[in-house]
Amino acid sequence: MDFNMKKLASDAGIFFTRAVQFTEEKFGQAEKTELDAHFENLLARADSTKNWTEKILRQTEVLLQPNPSARVEEFLYEKLDRKVPSRVTNGELLAQYMAEAASELGPTTPYGKTLIKVSEAEKRLGAAERDFIHTASVSFLTPLRNFLEGDWKTISKERRLLQNRRLDLDACKARLKRAKAAEAKATVGTVPDFQETRPRNYILSASASAVSAEQELRVAQTEFDRQAEVTRLLLEGISSTHVNHLRCLHEFVKSQTTYYAQCYRHMLDLQKQLGRFPGTFVGTTEPASPPLNSTSPTTTAATMPVVPSVASLPPAGEAALCLEEVAPPASGTRKARVLYDYEAADSSELALLADELITVYSLPGMDPDWLIGERGNKKGKVPVTYLELLS
Repeated sequence: MDFNMKKLASDAGIFFTRAVQFTEEKFGQAEKTELDAHFENLLARADSTKNWTEKILRQTEVLLQPNPSARVEEFLYEKLDRKVPSRVTNGELLAQYMAEAASELGPTTPYGKTLIKVSEAEKRLGAAERDFIHTASVSFLTPLRNFLEGDWKTISKERRLLQNRRLDLDACKARLKRAKAAEAKATVGTVPDFQETRPRNYILSASASAVSAEQELRVAQTEFDRQAEVTRLLLEGISSTHVNHLRCLHEFVKSQTTYYAQCYRHMLDLQKQLGRFPGTFVGTTEPASPPLNSTSPTTTAATMPVVPSVASLPPAGEAALCLEEVAPPASGTRKARVLYDYEAADSSELALLADELITVYSLPGMDPDWLIGERGNKKGKVPVTYLELLS
């Protein structure tokens, strides 16, 4: 092992000088070189970016994975550079329980059939949630984490180096100030007797110390200026970081919009399927079950009602509206692109195919969640959530 005693002593001396300078600055016994206002603003902006990025990252992780134990487990797997095991989502687990319950309670009974239908919808919701978590992690969390673990660590390192260069510069300024004072005292004495007997080499030594201090100050000033420029360039790069995070934020919103649109579509389809079931469930037809009195008000209230489909509910004032007799307004029609396939629930609705273009418009008194859509000579109501308005 190569042990350099001179380098160790030099490093220890530099560390001690910086510690003394830092301590004297804290107690107001030494002057401190102040950075310009623009540089201070860049530092404050960088610190604010780092702090808010950490908070947004942590809260997004909570949103995607509310279970703290699961988050800790995923964190440990990432630190160990191991693949995170696949985890069943809550929706998929609920779907599994419902399917098992239907199998045990009777898949042919009304309750069992409904459990199967709901379990299928919950399974699709769980799969959509899994896709959303993966997309959000890749397009949003990863860039934020890369900034904190990459760019910010580089900025922090250069800032610490700049702080050390500043302490060295201020220490050199203090040393030069003391050398100048000693030189002035050596050349201009206040006691005549001492002035006459002072050795000449003492005056030369004071002058040499002042010259050496000036040279050290010039070197320290050059290193400080160079490090300040490097740090300034890195801090100005925070603007590019904001642009990158803005793009990632748009991707996150897009993935979240797609996820909730899928959830709405799955639940709307489920509601339509449940709407085709009988209006009153009379329970199992097994002999062990007691007969139900269909004429009893209490029994009727206790049976499970079916929630009518949103698509089957006509908006206010449109119960007697015949769409074939309605002419589109002279102005207010727009083009729209269909996002997902849509199956019409009745003759008043227009079936849709993904990515097709249709003309849409609204009528006075219509439900804001619905529009009138036209494709050729076909016309019908279409849900707004299935459309992307283009113009």
